[in-house]
Amino acid sequence: MAAVSLAVFALVRHFTGATMVDMLVYRAEGAAVVRGEDLYAMRLPGWDLPATYPPFAAMLFVPSTWFDVSTLRVLVQLLNLGLLGLAVYLSLRLIGWPGARHRPAAAILATGLGVWLEPVYTTFQYGQVNLGILCLVLWDLTRPDRSRFKGVGIGLATAIKITPGLFAVYLLLTGRIRAALVSGGTFLAAGLIGWLVLPDASFGFWTKYLWDPSRVGVTVLVDNQSLRGAVCRLLDVNDPGLVGLAASAVVGTLGLAVAVLAGRSARVLRRADAWGAVCAAFTALLVSPISWTHHWVWCIPLIALLVVEARTRARRVLLGVTLVVFLSHIMWVVPHRWGRGVAWYWQLPGAIYPPMGIAVLVVVGLRLYRAYRQAGNGSGGAWALSRSTADHDAALTNHI
Repeated sequence: MAAVSLAVFALVRHFTGATMVDMLVYRAEGAAVVRGEDLYAMRLPGWDLPATYPPFAAMLFVPSTWFDVSTLRVLVQLLNLGLLGLAVYLSLRLIGWPGARHRPAAAILATGLGVWLEPVYTTFQYGQVNLGILCLVLWDLTRPDRSRFKGVGIGLATAIKITPGLFAVYLLLTGRIRAALVSGGTFLAAGLIGWLVLPDASFGFWTKYLWDPSRVGVTVLVDNQSLRGAVCRLLDVNDPGLVGLAASAVVGTLGLAVAVLAGRSARVLRRADAWGAVCAAFTALLVSPISWTHHWVWCIPLIALLVVEARTRARRVLLGVTLVVFLSHIMWVVPHRWGRGVAWYWQLPGAIYPPMGIAVLVVVGLRLYRAYRQAGNGSGGAWALSRSTADHDAALTNHI
């Protein structure tokens, strides 16, 4: 089945074409580094797209200049396919997929089907780096807390794309202090390397370009599935002002609280750290000024979690809704891609991921509330701290 799905995907890609425009931007950034040109004055010819990542990321893009565009297209497609398989495998490790020996087979099957998920599909379409970022973070989260290298992946991901930095906060607030410090140290070391090699570009990025969201793109586009983008389209404005800021602040605070509480609740919540990680990821996607559809590749570990926990009818319904949302590609049928002046009934299809992300945070929050309530009632103690994790998980298997 996986082979058939991938063959059909390859045919679709061949006949519909893929701009892979982000790959072209990365290649142009690498070329600017090689030639010693002004990195942030660079504009991709024909697209007028600028560099938006830190100088350290641009340095990593230098090898893309070693190949012509046609060859690079093939290599990036193959690389993303491999990263998709790795992301699926690491997601299964994160959730503790039953039967470790069957994990590779499950990963192969899920990889073959996962290419049709809209965030994954558009990652291939644009030649994006999201699957690489996802793998770096998942690699960290699946390492033992005692590992001295835990945090390196998150630090590198943050040095490339900034927003994964919320995971360092998540590690810190869930008691993995050493991992959080390693993450911060890795990020600073990468930034220092970028500063030493590209001092002028580094000064410009960290003092000016990082703080200009308009440089990344137009907020109101339906491509932007952040909370800010949804509010812009709902209010039919290019800048939501205080309304957008307040919405992001509320959701960000509550989302991080749910993520941290989940991550610290192994005694009462099965797969606590996996749920905490997904909630942290969705919180970052919601509050970021711009979260393109392909940034939502965190749907991969979410779907894995829902599959392994789909024991009741309600959870199977939730799994079905999640699959429909991420397989629908529905935002691309909105009449106006620019998001302005569309009818009210297009608002939800045009901003389908933010409600999905908020729903995940609400569902996990309610599960935590019920879990702690049951734990308190069942043990006579508020948090049932005297019970072992294994015993408590067994006691709650039918409830959580």
